[in-house]
Amino acid sequence: MKRFGKLREYLLIFLFYFVISAFIITCSFLVFFQNVTVPSPDSVRLAAIYTFLNVLFITLLFVVISAIHRKVTVDRPVRQIRDALAKITNGDFSVRLQPKGARESFADIMEQINRMTEELSGVETLRTDFIANVSHEMKTPLAVMQNYGTLLQMPNLSEEQRIEYAKGVTDSARRMAEMMTNILNLNRLENQQIFPQTASYDLSEQLCGCLLQFESIWEQKQIAIDTDIAQEVQIFADAELLSLVWNNLFSNAFKFTEAGGTVFVSLRQIDEDAVVEVRDTGCGMAPEVGAHIFEKFYQGDRSHAAQGNGLGLSLVKRVVDIVQGEIRVESSVDAGSTFTVRIPCHCDEATKGQDPN
Repeated sequence: MKRFGKLREYLLIFLFYFVISAFIITCSFLVFFQNVTVPSPDSVRLAAIYTFLNVLFITLLFVVISAIHRKVTVDRPVRQIRDALAKITNGDFSVRLQPKGARESFADIMEQINRMTEELSGVETLRTDFIANVSHEMKTPLAVMQNYGTLLQMPNLSEEQRIEYAKGVTDSARRMAEMMTNILNLNRLENQQIFPQTASYDLSEQLCGCLLQFESIWEQKQIAIDTDIAQEVQIFADAELLSLVWNNLFSNAFKFTEAGGTVFVSLRQIDEDAVVEVRDTGCGMAPEVGAHIFEKFYQGDRSHAAQGNGLGLSLVKRVVDIVQGEIRVESSVDAGSTFTVRIPCHCDEATKGQDPN
């Protein structure tokens, strides 16, 4: 059936060029014989035969030229596109087409396919890394729980040992639960399944409330708290989403600040923006570490890996993007880190509740 369709296509092309050629040659003969005396019947018959043969030759020439041109400009790029799509369907995202020499329309399609494969390749890499990271992060607490569970089965354990081992199981289970919660929240945010419930509220009050949740930690580590929080800074945003930002930033500040250190929190209103600054006197980080801290599962300081899973700052970045704000970090080794979050106090009616990405 496919071969018959191809044959019919070439036949239509042949007839088209035959009619065009006959018309052109006939017009040429009419112009030629316009001022010429009427020839003999034999001459006319011979000229008609020559004319017919000329029409056939020119038509065949046109058909061959058209076929070669179609082969180069249409069939070849179509075959390349078809083969590339077949490979992509089978999961091969390394396909790259060469649009050079193709028609403009086909070149545009090839460029779009190249962009698509680049994006799919990146997504596949992220998916593979994500699965590997989740597996690795789950493996550690599971191993701890298994070890402590085995120890709890030992006879003649003292009450102190039993409480210690049970606490180890509980802490590992809590860490897994937090990781699953962060993964679900991050997935919902990235797939736009969380729609901000915006309302006007006092950011000053929210920051103080979030900070007080860490009172037991700063008292235990004897960390000094220095605040400069402007009063009654009103913003129009989703309070629940922004609480994720402050809780994660405060948690990191206290986690990386050694006993006797200081955590500084400030809030200012600059023009139409609220600017929150969280600074600590912790271990800090090198520039190459700071360039990756907003990536999933990235942990620059492995010595604190047991206290987190590398998802907190990814959540922070995503939430800040959703509320149309910006976040930056300044840090140096052994000199602490400063996170600065800038959020518009009010958003336009056209963009309320929408994800900027």
